[in-house]
Amino acid sequence: MKSLLWLVLFAALAAYVFLGIAVEESGLRIALSAVSGVTVLASGGGLWALRGSRESQSGM
Repeated sequence: MKSLLWLVLFAALAAYVFLGIAVEESGLRIALSAVSGVTVLASGGGLWALRGSRESQSGM
């Protein structure tokens, strides 16, 4: 699950950067930027929610 969230996070970040560079200013760019931004926030939030506590990972 985490690897899928990392993949989505990096893909959304790449799409956001591409939209900022390659697509001219229009309503479509704004909409796609909003979608990619929400995707970045959602996948980052999912990764944050799935993080384990350091105590449980250390095996103590």
